[in-house]
Amino acid sequence: MNNHSLSRGARIAVLCAACLGLLFDGIELGLMPVASLSVSKSLLGDAYTPAAGGDWFARFTAALMFGAALGGIFLGNLGDRIGRTRAMGISILFYSVFAALGAWVQTQEQMLALRFLVGLGVGGMWPNGMALVAECWSSASRPLVSGVMSAGLNLGILLLSQLATLWPITPDSWRWLFYLAGIPAVLGIVVLVALPESPTWLANRRIAKRPPPPVSELFRPELLKITLAAILIASIPLIGAWSASKWMVPWADKVASGSNAGYKATTLAWWSLGATIGSFTGAQLASLLGRRTSYFLISLGSTLLTVAMFQWTAPLQPSFHPVVFTQGFVATLFFGWLAVFLPELFPTRVRATGSGLAFNSGRFATAIGVLMAGSLFAYLGGDYARVGTICSLIYSLGMLVIWLAPARSDDLSSG
Repeated sequence: MNNHSLSRGARIAVLCAACLGLLFDGIELGLMPVASLSVSKSLLGDAYTPAAGGDWFARFTAALMFGAALGGIFLGNLGDRIGRTRAMGISILFYSVFAALGAWVQTQEQMLALRFLVGLGVGGMWPNGMALVAECWSSASRPLVSGVMSAGLNLGILLLSQLATLWPITPDSWRWLFYLAGIPAVLGIVVLVALPESPTWLANRRIAKRPPPPVSELFRPELLKITLAAILIASIPLIGAWSASKWMVPWADKVASGSNAGYKATTLAWWSLGATIGSFTGAQLASLLGRRTSYFLISLGSTLLTVAMFQWTAPLQPSFHPVVFTQGFVATLFFGWLAVFLPELFPTRVRATGSGLAFNSGRFATAIGVLMAGSLFAYLGGDYARVGTICSLIYSLGMLVIWLAPARSDDLSSG
């Protein structure tokens, strides 16, 4: 059995469902950057301070990242055991139901717990959605499939920004956003009951296979350098995105909320528009320029543009949104690179295990990095520009780390 066992209509349904799942996934990722300060002002009341608002933003983000790391591991593994479709449906239900419950929270701690649970679904959606589409559309090129799926994720953030522009999120009006975030539960149910399963998975589960290699194999002397390099290569874009780039949205909220309540949503819109284009083209550009050169240039560009965003312009200045757009475009090129080249760093026998370990280690590192950024934010007295600038330097490490990776895939035994 292969992908041709599915009709064209069934394969289109799979692609649409996976893209919608990632679009709603993007809404969950963009939700707290645009709503965090309003939520904190509402729930903390008189105890709210700008420093506390930034600290809680970091905590909410870290909780989501911890959840995504665990979700990527456990719900990703669930897709191997019970099927891509069912695991994807469960992931969608996780992030939508627990997001909707956020509309009823009364304390910051309750919201923190829910953001962790939302993260489980966010982390599980990506591996199951990507695997399902790849196995049902095997004739599509990997860069093209990666571009379409990644663009769907950032398109969700763009959609959220437009909704927040039409209906501004304020301390008195934010719960509607969480009701809205629960709507994808309908998609989760449809996926569970109606979406066809991957024919490849159905065929492979009937075939006896040798057990997958243990994770410990990745840390044997011949692979140790590659494994550590892969973890660093995957971690840098994730840490940079969440501990540096995303501070621009609460910064815009702080500066402009008094005069323009929708400005933070407009800022997120410009970033997500650049990110949508960047995530679609990143895989193609990375394939064209090559492994080391592309990662080096993306690291350099992300460093310069993130510093520029926090030091050479500021919210409400005419140059702010053009810089935000460009930073979003360049910094998301990383994720097209990861889709193409991260698995290729490892020999075939440990390719899935190695790339999964690297990406989810990056998520754990991101959660820790965001918490550290939150502590730095409090130490600097709530200075968004300074904390964003300091944290942006994480991107510059990519210019060094990439030279630890092999120049070509055939530098490793195919296993």
